[in-house]
Amino acid sequence: MICAHDQLGLFGSGPSAPEGFRYATDVLPPALETELLRRFEELPFREFEFHGYLGKRRVVSFGWRYDFSESELQKVDDIPPFLFPLRQRAAEFAGLSRADLQHALITEYGPGAAIGWHRDKAVFDEVVGISLLSACRFRFRRRVAGKWQRAAIMAEPRSAYLLAGASRTEWEHSIPAVEQLRYSITFRNFRPRT
Repeated sequence: MICAHDQLGLFGSGPSAPEGFRYATDVLPPALETELLRRFEELPFREFEFHGYLGKRRVVSFGWRYDFSESELQKVDDIPPFLFPLRQRAAEFAGLSRADLQHALITEYGPGAAIGWHRDKAVFDEVVGISLLSACRFRFRRRVAGKWQRAAIMAEPRSAYLLAGASRTEWEHSIPAVEQLRYSITFRNFRPRT
């Protein structure tokens, strides 16, 4: 198992892992990955929509869906039972209970698909992502004293990452265009209401 600080240290003099970020390889066995990929063939993926624009990636949400046009969460179909074992693994990895992870987003990145610099919406708290099928470069940046601090990691198939603390609130992240088909499953919990 590779930890985030081991791999991020390979990318030069920038920061090691942003505070609150955790990464581990081989979080799920190949057989579970194969079963998930088979089940994805049955899902109603649709192009990602952001304020009227369609992205190259396709998505399907469970539990809740964030509507960017309305700037609100909307209740959608419950997380299906075939995702329960993965949600349990994600929760254990993040130190959360399975019930905390009420939102699941499955994203299909076809060749050439990317996701630009962003932070997940403030309604969400911790974010747990799991990569399937192929690797991607997972990048971080934040602006400090007028200069960009950057870090990056290769998210391998069957690996997981956790965005919490500063890595979740102070750093943006992105994925440049992928060369091969890739899937990610993102589980999120909600920020406590004050």
